[in-house]
Amino acid sequence: MSNYRILVSQPKPSSDKSPYYDLEQKYGVDVIFRPFIKVEGLEAREFRHQRIAIPDFTAIIFTSRTAVDHFFRLCKETRYTVPDTQKYFCVSETIAFYLQRYITYRKRKIFFSESGKIQDLIPLITKHNKETYLMPVSDVHNDKTSVLDDNGVKYTTAVMYRTVSNDFAPDEPLDYNMLIFFSPAGVKSLKTNFPDFVQGDVAIGAMGNTTIEAVKDAGLRLDITVTPQAPSMAAAIDAYLKAHRPAVGDEE
Repeated sequence: MSNYRILVSQPKPSSDKSPYYDLEQKYGVDVIFRPFIKVEGLEAREFRHQRIAIPDFTAIIFTSRTAVDHFFRLCKETRYTVPDTQKYFCVSETIAFYLQRYITYRKRKIFFSESGKIQDLIPLITKHNKETYLMPVSDVHNDKTSVLDDNGVKYTTAVMYRTVSNDFAPDEPLDYNMLIFFSPAGVKSLKTNFPDFVQGDVAIGAMGNTTIEAVKDAGLRLDITVTPQAPSMAAAIDAYLKAHRPAVGDEE
């Protein structure tokens, strides 16, 4: 293929300052944002089958903005008015500020990890050990709950949304030189949509231990992942392209 095409299996960034766009300029590649998966919210009747009563909980643990959206969506659909006394414990400051879409931001009831890691949220949670904690999750949630378990946090998980394959159209080709994954579900979707996929020279990148394992379990070769020297996926792709493709202006 004359044009080097990179599929990043995430939604297109809202800002034009994304480092992925810098890669396009630097190496003359095309970066296409095309999620392999999408999120669907559980309907209120499906949620009720879990026999979880949201009013029973005085604190909510949020690990993503998606969890925030579906928590408040289900509260609305079940006609539950979230009290002003509700406390929120967020994995990152970004998620904490995102709460302003739904509530008035008050520091006395919103807590977050400074590092963006759930491990650093534990001291705040244990300090408020009289709260009853609810954690909205996907049907396929990652290992964040194990951190809570390891630290003896008493909490309840509530599945509020599910991850499903974002199917390709029958005539939609998989004509990419590089595929980048961020979840095991994305890898599974690749195999579902293209059961005869042969990797060949296609470079595959993955972020996160479970995603890396999913790539290997699928019999695929892992070419790109984050490292201490390349701590973001964009930086990891940059390092790969630097070793395999000349930058614009460096061609002979």
